[in-house]
Amino acid sequence: MNRLGAATSPYLLQHQDNPVDWWEWEPAAFDEARRRNVPVLLSVGYAACHWCHVMAHESFEDEATAAYLNEHFVPIKVDREERPDVDAVYMAATTAMTGQGGWPMTVVLDHDGNPFFAGTYFPDQPRHGQPAFTQVLQALSDAWESRGDEIRQVAEKVRSHLSSVGASLGGSALPTDRIVAGAVDRLAEEFDPMAGGFGGAPKFPPSMVLEFLRREGSDRARHMLDRTVAAMARGGMYDQVGGGFARYAVDRGWVVPHFEKMLYDNAQLVGLYARLGTTLGDRVARETADFLLRELRTPEGGFASALDADTEGVEGRFYVWTPAQLVEVLGEEDGAWAAEVLEVTDAGTFEHGASTLQLRHDPVGAEERLADVRRRLFEARAQRTAPARDDKVVAAWNGLAISGLVAAGLRLAEHAYVDAAIAAADLLVRLHVPEDGRLLRVSRDGVAGRHAGVLEDYGCVAAGFLDLLQATGDPVWLQRATALLDTALERFGAVDPETGSGQAGFFDTAADAETLVARPRDPSDNASPSGLSATVHALATAHAVTGEGRYRDAAEAALASVSGLMERAPRFAGWSLAAALTMADGPLEVAVVGPAGAERDALAEAARRLPGAVVLVADGPRDDVPLLAGRVPLDGRPAAYVCRGFVCERPVTTPDDLLASVGS
Repeated sequence: MNRLGAATSPYLLQHQDNPVDWWEWEPAAFDEARRRNVPVLLSVGYAACHWCHVMAHESFEDEATAAYLNEHFVPIKVDREERPDVDAVYMAATTAMTGQGGWPMTVVLDHDGNPFFAGTYFPDQPRHGQPAFTQVLQALSDAWESRGDEIRQVAEKVRSHLSSVGASLGGSALPTDRIVAGAVDRLAEEFDPMAGGFGGAPKFPPSMVLEFLRREGSDRARHMLDRTVAAMARGGMYDQVGGGFARYAVDRGWVVPHFEKMLYDNAQLVGLYARLGTTLGDRVARETADFLLRELRTPEGGFASALDADTEGVEGRFYVWTPAQLVEVLGEEDGAWAAEVLEVTDAGTFEHGASTLQLRHDPVGAEERLADVRRRLFEARAQRTAPARDDKVVAAWNGLAISGLVAAGLRLAEHAYVDAAIAAADLLVRLHVPEDGRLLRVSRDGVAGRHAGVLEDYGCVAAGFLDLLQATGDPVWLQRATALLDTALERFGAVDPETGSGQAGFFDTAADAETLVARPRDPSDNASPSGLSATVHALATAHAVTGEGRYRDAAEAALASVSGLMERAPRFAGWSLAAALTMADGPLEVAVVGPAGAERDALAEAARRLPGAVVLVADGPRDDVPLLAGRVPLDGRPAAYVCRGFVCERPVTTPDDLLASVGS
């Protein structure tokens, strides 16, 4: 029925049979709009988006609505995960025009891509104070035909606004101790002391903020960290049967989630929980890593983007339980016990008398019983219709998964997790990095898509490769990471607006990327790290390993450009703040060299407990990894060489001496 049948995006393929005459985002669509003298309707969503499905069913599958849309508009469908650049530009416009954003996003454009109307979900009938989608379409078509001057004025005003966004990010100097301390103060003001997390409902997992608090390490920071990681892992947002986290909780207390499971959330959280060094952290890291390998791993070795929230048209059906269902699976005695332990009530905590599973407290002395109950529930749940999977492989999110699995593998001594990370990295090298060395954003079924990578792809993948260097000692990952970073510096760097030269942070798209109405430049951390913060982390690690000053210079310039954001809105600068702490500490560089065995393992384990440390382990010195050059064992025993701030301590041979050398 339309042009989406050849798309790589599962989200676009969901719409290939719509009666809407969809186009992908391409110049030909705008040429068609000019030829017909009609506006462009841009619809942006993603495969696991519940309300995207609702609007598709109500409007895009409706013959009459589709006929009107086809006659009066050129409709374009975009997967926000495949084209984050397009999404970022028009989400900025939507937020500016309406005061809020979200998906599905509905934007109407002129022939040059300038937006003059924006919104999100529109119902098929007038409802809750919203007009019907067809009413919106009719009003916009009438305005296009009769009020062209007004439309041009609105479009020009919005375009001017978009062009100015990002011109100044509100910072010019490196973040100071005052800014870092102020960020902790601001977070403490927004912290929910009863339920954990920040702000009210809905609550999203603040992964990067929590890692900042872990690295900051003060009593206040540790309290906010501990309270939040426990609340998230024990509430309904965490899958108590199968592991892994849902996208967010709709309530303050983390009881009811929006049930979609995203790779970028779980990739970050598996690493965060692994680095906690606690019993709860180890359990959640293991279960989440197992979930990633079991349910998101693709046959090619990468990781799929998401699991849907819905099954059989009902959100959450796969995950929720009633007391009767527990009894049916477990029997009367275990069913009643499980209902009490997992907080499954007669009234239900979700909808239609069903409950999400929570584990607010571990049952003392009943660990084996709980494990048996969880196993039986998992086996019974496997007979239900599973959520659909968006199986496209996104480069950036696979970079995050590589980092998370490496952290879990090293902490838990699970080689399978590191092996899975290597396989994902090999897939990225094989499919996403063509001969010209420029990353491609997505692949699916072993075939690379055509969309160019954006800055977050370069930053997250480079960081993942550098984590593999630390896990395996193989210098090929250093070579691959620095090649990506060199490309990022060359093609994404922003110049100082005052001097017209020098490094002043980054744009999110390459200098030679497709020209949109504005060149996106959003340094804020949201569900996943911004391109800027991801790249800063990779640059800092690359500098620690290679000693290349240009990597540190670029990282410092980028951090300086967002110091204002760190000060004003630390909840949206968690990963930049974590990088600022790491760079203020050197970053800490530890080379552990010597024969493999328990002594070397103990030194490496102690080094990896140091927040933000770059740790390399090898049998002896290596010339192809500068941090290992000249590092030799001491009298045949494994030794740790610790450096920070361009100063190195004497080598040590025991974990206690290693920790003492850095004041831990």
